[in-house]
Amino acid sequence: MTSDSPLSSFLPPSPEDKGRVIEAGDLVDQIRGENSLRVISRLQRSGFEAYLVGGCVRDLLVGFTPKDFDVATSAHPRQVRRLFPRNSHIIGRRFRLVHIRYGPNVVIETATFRAEPPDSAESGDDLLIVEDNTYGTAIEDARRRDFTVNGLLLDPTEEKIHDYVGGLEDLENGVLRTIGDPHLRIPEDPVRILRAIKFATRLGFRIEDTTWDAICAGAKDLARSAPPRVLEEVLKLMRSGSAKGAFQKMRQCGAMSVILPELDEHLGPIEDSTTAEQKRSAAFAGLLEALDAHVHDGFDPSTPVCLSILYNDIAELQANPETRTLPGDPPDFQHVTGEIMESLAGNARLSRRDAGRARRIIVHQRNFEGPFGRRFRPRLFCLADEFQESLDLFRLRTEARGEGWDIYKAWEERYEEAIGMDAEELENERRRARRSRRKRRRRK
Repeated sequence: MTSDSPLSSFLPPSPEDKGRVIEAGDLVDQIRGENSLRVISRLQRSGFEAYLVGGCVRDLLVGFTPKDFDVATSAHPRQVRRLFPRNSHIIGRRFRLVHIRYGPNVVIETATFRAEPPDSAESGDDLLIVEDNTYGTAIEDARRRDFTVNGLLLDPTEEKIHDYVGGLEDLENGVLRTIGDPHLRIPEDPVRILRAIKFATRLGFRIEDTTWDAICAGAKDLARSAPPRVLEEVLKLMRSGSAKGAFQKMRQCGAMSVILPELDEHLGPIEDSTTAEQKRSAAFAGLLEALDAHVHDGFDPSTPVCLSILYNDIAELQANPETRTLPGDPPDFQHVTGEIMESLAGNARLSRRDAGRARRIIVHQRNFEGPFGRRFRPRLFCLADEFQESLDLFRLRTEARGEGWDIYKAWEERYEEAIGMDAEELENERRRARRSRRKRRRRK
């Protein structure tokens, strides 16, 4: 291992290196019955090492309920596959692992211990890892992870947590830092910037100074990361319950200008912003604050709702001739929204289904506050495919503005009326709508 290696701050692991070990019987008692324990038990009975790793161990230690339980093992993917022949399959190319299924909704992600890729120290100035399938030991695997608080290994059989990276101390002190030199670890995978922001804001941790410096210096490299991975992390931030703080940190470190340039331009600079930009920034912060409150109450926003939160105010701005910055006069609102979402779909490789649905959610916002034309049928609108998601966004906008709550409640009542219509009432509504369309065509 050369002095330029991302892990050069650590001595090579030796067989007697046991790190820090603590008892974890209380934590294991909390997760009795989890399918991940069945996976670990079978792997260990077959002679392999196996541990719970990553976020689930971290969350258990800070008192959160883990969403997923990931397993790391000394077994190679094909060996894991042979142990679970009926309910597993190998996935991934950059990082190959095994998904083990229990029923339709439970997937245990099972990865083989990784070591540092052999050519990472010979790659010159370009540290970006494009393949990570070099297998190693449990200690090497812990030291290959991103942040110390994610490098803990829990053996549920022995009821012990193994810490080779100082993660327990950082958890106790509320500090987020990379494992090894952050100026080498961040460029390896710039998406770690978004992950660091997610963990710090969700856990209420302070990002260690050198790690934060590396994040600010490496934000520009997010442009080199796979767009679907970046979008996935942005969506996770929005569903984290700490979206307001996360987006503030994204602006502070420069990540937003790279991955969400339209939104960054819309909000303006953090310092020396105009009055209009300050108002837009405050409005967006209020929207995220409303989102966070509902996420804490169990709300799980869909991908189209998340996208509409990001781009609704931009569409309104670009539809106004007095504030438009895009070339040409603004077309109708539907086409303006299409301009914005089409750019996003191309840059982030977003599915056209999600982009189209987000566009319709934004367009529908104008239906909630009127004025209504004679051809508009409120009860049929309530039965539209995107109505519930559109109402989700309108509720968040209402709460962020602190006005319009009566309008929101009225639409809830209309929705109840609409779903309560019998077949005859529904057909009469549709007949009236068809007559209105025919009259409009005749006038044209």
